[in-house]
Amino acid sequence: MECRRYCKGCRIETKKLILLIGVITTIGAVLESFVIPYPVSIIPFNTLNRLEDSLSPQARFEQFPSVSIAPDITSGPTSDTVLPINSLNSSESLVIELEDLPKGGDSGILGSPNSLESQIPKTQVREKVNSSSIRSGDYARGNDFPKVEESWKGEATQNRDVEERVDGLSAKSEGLLDGKGDDEALEPSDSLNELDPNIEKVDKPIINNPPEREDSEELESLVSRNRMKSNPGTIKVVESPKIVTAPSQIAAASNGSASSRSKRPPPIWSLPPEQALAYAKIEIDNAPIVTDDPDLYPPVFRNVSRFKRSYELMERILKVYIYPDGPRPIFHRPPLKGIYASEGWFMKLMEESKQFVVRDPNKAHLFYLPYSSRQLQLSLYVPDSHDMRPLSYFLRDYVNMIAAKYPFWNRSHGSDHFLVACHDWGPYTTKEHDELRQNTIKALCNADLSEGFFVPGKDVSLPETTIRTPKRPLRQIGGRPISQRPILAFFAGYMHGRVRPILLKYWGDKDDDMKIYGPLPNKISTKMTYVQHMKSSKYCICPMGFEVNSPRIVESIYYECVPIIIADNFVPPFDDVLNWKAFAVFVAEKDIPNLKNILLAIPLRQYISMQNNVKRVQRHFLWHSKPIRFDLFHMILHSIWYNRLNQISSG
Repeated sequence: MECRRYCKGCRIETKKLILLIGVITTIGAVLESFVIPYPVSIIPFNTLNRLEDSLSPQARFEQFPSVSIAPDITSGPTSDTVLPINSLNSSESLVIELEDLPKGGDSGILGSPNSLESQIPKTQVREKVNSSSIRSGDYARGNDFPKVEESWKGEATQNRDVEERVDGLSAKSEGLLDGKGDDEALEPSDSLNELDPNIEKVDKPIINNPPEREDSEELESLVSRNRMKSNPGTIKVVESPKIVTAPSQIAAASNGSASSRSKRPPPIWSLPPEQALAYAKIEIDNAPIVTDDPDLYPPVFRNVSRFKRSYELMERILKVYIYPDGPRPIFHRPPLKGIYASEGWFMKLMEESKQFVVRDPNKAHLFYLPYSSRQLQLSLYVPDSHDMRPLSYFLRDYVNMIAAKYPFWNRSHGSDHFLVACHDWGPYTTKEHDELRQNTIKALCNADLSEGFFVPGKDVSLPETTIRTPKRPLRQIGGRPISQRPILAFFAGYMHGRVRPILLKYWGDKDDDMKIYGPLPNKISTKMTYVQHMKSSKYCICPMGFEVNSPRIVESIYYECVPIIIADNFVPPFDDVLNWKAFAVFVAEKDIPNLKNILLAIPLRQYISMQNNVKRVQRHFLWHSKPIRFDLFHMILHSIWYNRLNQISSG
């Protein structure tokens, strides 16, 4: 009896369970067609997709002129999340409403735990999309709508409305819509980044076919990138995925995207050489004002703002091709010792440079003729012949060979080629080739304006540096403080040229404050060497020799002694960028008899400033085995670069 009662009770419970299942199913069916207070109805993704699959592309929009897609969030409640997809008219709008998203849970449009630091007040995002045919299924890769008008409203921004026009919106989405109703994500445009710095872009590719749901770890990674960084009242916004129906639309959108990309300026390194130089010239002419730079001391520059901008562009742009041709030792064998060492050190460091040297001549902005004027003189000059024609003939034949073998010389007639020559005869070796003499950029120690070889604004005055120990080029650099410089002015050297005999005539052994000698006498050098004299003098006299240049100018800077330059028609090194009057004194040859009075007339405060400027400018005249920024190697290369830009027309 008891067994029968138990079986009867089981049948009753089974009926109740079946009835409960029926009620739940009925409620679900009712909810699917329930109408909310919006002018659209809500249907799940899977229902919409099934309906769309049974209709043609045109019939789909006739059947569903204004349909909202409610995302099927896998867990947790959402409130008032509606995504209506409008019909064909461009005036229609796509509306997304987010209201009171929960703090935690797996739900929400971002679809990840703790995706927001705090609850988000009701927010609206409106996007007006210009399109001729849109449907919810086909997602095209990389197609941009011509224009999107987007506004962002929210109480988190103190109920202020901000409207932003965004051109070329690129909507991309990956793995966020599938047939079973996955989460949706929207990617921000670049203009939204400009609107709010707390809104960042998540760059995800677009796929045509909805993929399978991402696993939870990938979704959490996506959401962690969308999390607020600093302001808890802002969230990361992602753009709506693009919806395209016809291949013609896809092609049009692709053309629009390519057009927007083509409007962006190309990177500097990709520009052809002439365009890159023109760009650099414009940038230098419009250089931003530099008021305080830790690497540069403005008083020693003519225009520190132009120099800084030019130097930065040189580092970014300049490429040099070095011709591999030429017999040794004249070519590719740099002299690193003596008073002509500047050309050798530059050649060595230039050929070792990985930053500036390029192997493809088509990418070069400048072309280097890597010969040594000192080696040319040692190899070809007949002693006591006073005939420099063999040197200039040799260089003429070399340039003709380069012009016949390569197209680059004839293309510019040598205006983008340069040479570096420190020997006194450097300018004269170019006279047998008209284009070499007139067009090529010549970096010359013998920078004499009076002979017609040196052209200001095109050619470069090369510092003449005496290197006694190539392994230690900076040996004995530095000087004594002002209080330990009792000598007013000092000079010692051979009596060649027109200026030095006049200097010795008026001041040799004439004044205790003026230490003026020929070659330094042994009885004096045993007590105080040549270098010690320079380090103990306030002013170091640098008269010209056979030519206008003198290694004493750079030596004075090395030993922190203010140089006195006596050489009419001489262009000092880097005169294009350095303000020599801030750290040197120029005395005309005719004023040698009045030299002491000229020096005594300089106020102490001015001298202290000049001597300090000498120490500041010293770094720009130092050789390093491995070049550093703003050193002598870079200053020479910069002047060549800068004068190349001077040849480009501003128009």
